[in-house]
Amino acid sequence: MAETTLQLGIVGAYMVVALAVGVVAYRLTDRNAEDYYLASRTLGTVVLLFTTFATLLSAFTFFGGPNLAFSAGPEWILVMGLMDGIIFAILWYVLGYKQWLVGKRHGYVTLGEMLGDRFGSTPLRVLVAGVSLLWLFPYVMLQQKGAGQALVGLTDGAVPFWVGAGGITLFMILYVAVSGMRGVAWTDTLQGLFMLSLVWIAVAWVLSSVGGAGRATALLAETNPEFLALGGGLYTRQYIVSTAVSIAFGVTMFPQINQRFFAAGSKTVLKRTFALWPVLVLLLFVPAFMLGAWAAGLGVEVAEGSNVVPALLAEYTPTWFAALVIAGAMAAMMSSSDSMLLSGSSYLARDIYRPLTRSSGGTDGERAATGAGHETLVARVGVVVFATLSFVASLYTPGTLVQIGDTAFSGFAQLTMPVALALYWRGTTRRGMYAGILGSQVFYILHVFPVVEASAGLVDLSLSLPGTYLGWTPGIVGILLGTVLTIGISLVTTPASTENRAAYRVDGVEAD
Repeated sequence: MAETTLQLGIVGAYMVVALAVGVVAYRLTDRNAEDYYLASRTLGTVVLLFTTFATLLSAFTFFGGPNLAFSAGPEWILVMGLMDGIIFAILWYVLGYKQWLVGKRHGYVTLGEMLGDRFGSTPLRVLVAGVSLLWLFPYVMLQQKGAGQALVGLTDGAVPFWVGAGGITLFMILYVAVSGMRGVAWTDTLQGLFMLSLVWIAVAWVLSSVGGAGRATALLAETNPEFLALGGGLYTRQYIVSTAVSIAFGVTMFPQINQRFFAAGSKTVLKRTFALWPVLVLLLFVPAFMLGAWAAGLGVEVAEGSNVVPALLAEYTPTWFAALVIAGAMAAMMSSSDSMLLSGSSYLARDIYRPLTRSSGGTDGERAATGAGHETLVARVGVVVFATLSFVASLYTPGTLVQIGDTAFSGFAQLTMPVALALYWRGTTRRGMYAGILGSQVFYILHVFPVVEASAGLVDLSLSLPGTYLGWTPGIVGILLGTVLTIGISLVTTPASTENRAAYRVDGVEAD
């Protein structure tokens, strides 16, 4: 009982500190959309790097990845550490930098605003926001499941799953209500540095207890020799490439990541940040995933539905340190969750509510004042409803953290190529965008939710739709399909009269 009280006290204290930072940021935040959602586009290199980093430090990173390394081997490092770190850095340069240029020029806050303006289409703006919110739902749920599992493992079941999942839900609702991008970015920076330090301390502590890295790896070779051979079991070449590309493309379209492309203080900040990104990714993912792999060789027992990292730490580190690591991991999940809800609220209020409820009555000033007040209310109510529904879903949805996370990543990934073509190819048409986005989304959804209602009852489409295509995942095939449809339909259609094909043009000075 005393240990459980200590563990919960450490977790609670950490959450209070994070909330205090948010309150300070709230007092410094202006009450306008650009400051609330983008910190007035003033983020510097360190803060932008770590807020992007911490926003991705989710249950997927701290529990899902190590769990997969524990069960299938450490080659997951190739997916997340090497390939994904490099691919996303390239996309950050190719897409993020162009978004920053056009966003700064036109004052865009969301991806939907940017695309809707270019193609003169409110329905396209609503479609992009709707697709983003659809895939944001399982990823928010992933954080709630991860928090619930973390507290169950930390307290050996003394705290039930629903308490942990419910606790992080209440916290992230409160945090988004009192903070904006500035507060999120500040806490992200502290949490990113804190978790990076803790992971390396955990590695040093565990390895010193078992006789060093050589001893831990030798034990792994004895118990699971296949873990030390590249390309075995789960990790086929197609799986590694498909997963790495889907994750990197998906991260680029995550609302909470994509909006950060608009928030950099300067082009120098943006360039420094994506150059440092692969290094930071390796510094976290390698030790985190190796802890999972070494645990297999050390014979750590993990209860069904639990995670390997808490079990490993409980066996080889003091109670207070294990609680501190879990507190940091939960804080990282909250960093992801509050960023998701903040960005999701902007998509809901600005890209769905605003264009669909424009009123023609009253003066421009009256409509603007009324609209801003209504948008704020919609955003806040939307956060509560969205977080509550995802919490309820987390209590009943089966599947591992990796499965849930990969589903969301690949869903977002379907947007990447149509957006890239829109940014760089002036021949892209509105109909091409519709075809690329809708075609790839429908294709992917048929594989993720392979059940339809038919006259004879429920027909399982998984019997007719293959899980992979010659080893390539439906996510990667959907990306290719979206690319072909966007290009093909754009070539055979003419631009609508309301399209602004020059909207994304930047001159040589701006693009330096």
